[in-house]
Amino acid sequence: MARDDEAIGERIAVEVGAVVGRVALGLGAGDDVDVTREGNRITATLRGDGVAPFIGRHGQVIDAVQHLATRVAAKHAPGGDWVVTVDAGDYRSRRASILERIAMEAADRAVGRGEAVALDPMTASERRHVHERLRDRGDVTTHSEGDEPERHLVVTPKRP
Repeated sequence: MARDDEAIGERIAVEVGAVVGRVALGLGAGDDVDVTREGNRITATLRGDGVAPFIGRHGQVIDAVQHLATRVAAKHAPGGDWVVTVDAGDYRSRRASILERIAMEAADRAVGRGEAVALDPMTASERRHVHERLRDRGDVTTHSEGDEPERHLVVTPKRP
């Protein structure tokens, strides 16, 4: 990474951490934020015991904060390819495990019944995670249907 890119990356990391800290503090979740950066990936992690308001119901708040943090990164590096992740209380890894379980159960059900299985509505990033998780499985296909906020994923068995 060039020196200018390095400086931009550091500036973005500081700004992302500040935004996450201000929102968390405003929600009463503290402001203990660790920010790490590896190349073009920035991760801001809120630490502490009272992070539930920051995560919100079904992750709505943390997803909104991540969207805001991504916008902050884009503002400071227009055209840059920065990937920003906001986490709290290991929410992202816990949610990924849940999504993988849901994906595999839906695929098993679709294959077992021989018919498509529609999942509950999910965010775009969650749908993408399920699509990717099931892509390597040779016995099902996936596609999304509906309009936001009711957009959902459908798992369909492949025909022999």
